[in-house]
Amino acid sequence: MDHKERMLNNLPYKSWMDGLSEERTATKTKVFRYNNISPDEADERERLLREILGKTSEGYLCIESPFHCDYGYNIEVGKNFFANYNFIVLDVGKVRIGNDVMMGPNVAIYTAGHPLHPESRNSGYEYGIDVSIGDNVWIGGNVCIMPGVNIGNNVVIGAGSVVTKDIPDNMIAVGNPCKVVREITEEDRDYYYKDRKFDVDDYK
Repeated sequence: MDHKERMLNNLPYKSWMDGLSEERTATKTKVFRYNNISPDEADERERLLREILGKTSEGYLCIESPFHCDYGYNIEVGKNFFANYNFIVLDVGKVRIGNDVMMGPNVAIYTAGHPLHPESRNSGYEYGIDVSIGDNVWIGGNVCIMPGVNIGNNVVIGAGSVVTKDIPDNMIAVGNPCKVVREITEEDRDYYYKDRKFDVDDYK
């Protein structure tokens, strides 16, 4: 098993071996082009973004510039995906994102990590562990999602959270480290912000 295969299997690997440096450079070149396309060239931006990402679906797809990732082909997004400014994905491991997901500004998904012991870390080995995010998820601004985390369906992650553990379906979770605050219920449907009710009828 070469080092790329080790990386893709969530095993310790060396990031400069077996063509990985060249792959990152090729992706950085595409990402640089993407980040420098004029905002009024929407079709070209979407075309290049679909080329960078490993798997996309039909429907709305938008990542505001700047956007950064390592490989691109390890990122899979479902239909109707939006990420705000400065979305960073260290996609050494797979990042699987479901349908109807929104990311606030400065969201970072880290599949990558390094050993804790300095001798092990200085050996050059690192790792990537897959991250998954379900359907109908809203990730607030400045959230960090750490290696190996699985976020369920219909989840809201509050701004500034550091997500180190799995979050079950239908939950609001916030904090550093991120913890479940409460379940999202049917009563939440009628409110757009805290105690403010919708004044229109077409939100249901």
